[in-house]
Amino acid sequence: MDIQELRKKEDLIDIFYNLVSIPSPSLHEEKVVEWIGKYCKNEGLHFETDDYNNVIIKLPATDKSKPIMALSSHMDVVGDDSPVIPELDGDFIRANNRTLGGDDKFGVASCLKLLTDIKKSDMKHGGLEVVFTRDEENGMSGIRNLDYKRLHSKYVIVCDADIFGVLQVSGASYCNGHIEINCKGGHSGIEIADKTKPNAAKLMAELCNEIPQGVYYEDETGVVTSINLGGIKGGDLNVTNVLNPHAEATYSIRSASLPKENELIEKVKNIVDRFNKKYAGIAHADAVFKQKMPAFERSNDTYIPEVFERTAKKLGIKYEINSFHAGAETHIYCQYENANGERFIPFLMGLADLYNMHSPDEKIDYKSFLNGYKLLNEFFKEFNS
Repeated sequence: MDIQELRKKEDLIDIFYNLVSIPSPSLHEEKVVEWIGKYCKNEGLHFETDDYNNVIIKLPATDKSKPIMALSSHMDVVGDDSPVIPELDGDFIRANNRTLGGDDKFGVASCLKLLTDIKKSDMKHGGLEVVFTRDEENGMSGIRNLDYKRLHSKYVIVCDADIFGVLQVSGASYCNGHIEINCKGGHSGIEIADKTKPNAAKLMAELCNEIPQGVYYEDETGVVTSINLGGIKGGDLNVTNVLNPHAEATYSIRSASLPKENELIEKVKNIVDRFNKKYAGIAHADAVFKQKMPAFERSNDTYIPEVFERTAKKLGIKYEINSFHAGAETHIYCQYENANGERFIPFLMGLADLYNMHSPDEKIDYKSFLNGYKLLNEFFKEFNS
């Protein structure tokens, strides 16, 4: 069987094929938006875009006593606008020696397929809102500029995890740290015995040795908070006769818990304070931390995980509910409110096994993708049961 035969056999694969065949690097998603608009018109689906050209599709409720669900995926991919030719390789779909764009067009395809199938069914549901965003890979400007007041669901399922059968309930923030040490400096041959002129590079090594490295806190969902030393700079490797007057180090802190993130930052600042007391009048260190992405913290609302678990068990799917130590659009959703003034409760769901993302070797296991759609379809039904 080749890719064309598979397309004829499976509507989901046909939708996916059409989407990945359209190059859509970040901030150049216009042709994908156009294709989705035509698809919605052909299927009789509501279609609109907000002021940032994010796509919003709404399926009206057939039973207003039931809750609304929102699904979200992004339309942009890593890569350029060169042609994408999907092909079948055993159980995998890959492209012509370039990034396939499965991230996140398998999510877009799954959402479109669900909209079509639910619209054609006679099931009673509370409504479905689907969001397709721009520029997730580059700067998340799409989700940051989304018109949230057009949405009424408080639950958002972001279909963007690359492991089939996973529901991720929290994700780490990203915080940059920068530490500088300044002292007098001098000539090592002449002033090496001057205790008022230490070497800033050596002092930085001492300070970094006191600062934690690696996993700081973890729970049953996995690593929650971590810290990593990015790099140290002090002096010139080709110059050895200088008592370096300046040194700096960079850190990253990731945490799915804001209290634990603040606790860790406070711990580092206390270490720096002790350093400054020890070397008062001789050297001084400054530490600055700046958050680049807020945390996606675990919600106390367990409804979605419970529905997911029931659905996976019903289908006999091996599932996992965990935390992830990276960023996604979930991190932005949870900072905003819907049209009803309710804070969004997002989750990240895996609908396919995607390998070697963002590389010419990227490939998707199409059988896991088909099973992922079954999971999503049954999940929506269970949500509305």
